[in-house]
Amino acid sequence: MSVINKDKIDSIGINKENGNVMIGISDHLDWSNEYEHLIMLQDKINSYLNFIESGEIYESYPKAKDKNIEIIIYAKYDITEKAEEFLNVAYKSVVEAGFNLSCEIIGE
Repeated sequence: MSVINKDKIDSIGINKENGNVMIGISDHLDWSNEYEHLIMLQDKINSYLNFIESGEIYESYPKAKDKNIEIIIYAKYDITEKAEEFLNVAYKSVVEAGFNLSCEIIGE
């Protein structure tokens, strides 16, 4: 599963350090087709928000009840300037919805 499979949850678990539910997006794509990549990320984030806001998360992962939820993008490649701009806008939207969004560059 990865960023290209918008209707699948790539990973979900509890962060042992802070107790937050972490819903991971596995992003293995490079940025050679930046526009398409950004659309895929947007679709995946929206799909995750729908998963959370619909309550499906609590059916699929009951441990999420009463926990803070964070969507985290695990990116293989450094993000571009446009991607950073997009993530800043996406972050604001996700926070307004009551959740958190972050991106971690994991490299190769």
